[in-house]
Amino acid sequence: MRHNFKIEIKWAIIFSVMGLLWMLLEKLCGLHSTYIDYHPYLTNLFAIPAIWVMVLALKDKKKNFFNGHITYKQGLITGIIMSIIIALLSPLTQWITSYVITPEYFPNVIKRSVEIGYYKTTEEAQANFNYLNYAIQGAMGAVIMGFVTTAIAMIFLRSKNK
Repeated sequence: MRHNFKIEIKWAIIFSVMGLLWMLLEKLCGLHSTYIDYHPYLTNLFAIPAIWVMVLALKDKKKNFFNGHITYKQGLITGIIMSIIIALLSPLTQWITSYVITPEYFPNVIKRSVEIGYYKTTEEAQANFNYLNYAIQGAMGAVIMGFVTTAIAMIFLRSKNK
């Protein structure tokens, strides 16, 4: 069966928009300013909607492309393709986050990480907290976490042979 990527593209866009909304929520809750000390912990809650969207995408592909029957391999390929598309979109979503939604995040996290002694100097903190580093980490994270999430989800979502 020929693979088409409409469903993966649709869900990668949904995932990316959800990520931007999450960043807006973090900013509005003060996690990029007043409550920045809690950011490293609470930002990980993004895994919940991220996994949920990946599962919905795999279910959509199963129902609407594979007519309700999907093998583990077909699901894995779907998740990998979707993860690659998300990774390709991530420099753009990171740019929107860094320069439109929350341009104060990097200056705030740099200042605070030096204050608490996580980094000795502002220069060391700036080397870690910047658009380029976050864009690279976001793209790599999308591929790795997308693959892991899909590999686990497909254990439950694949069609069982009767």
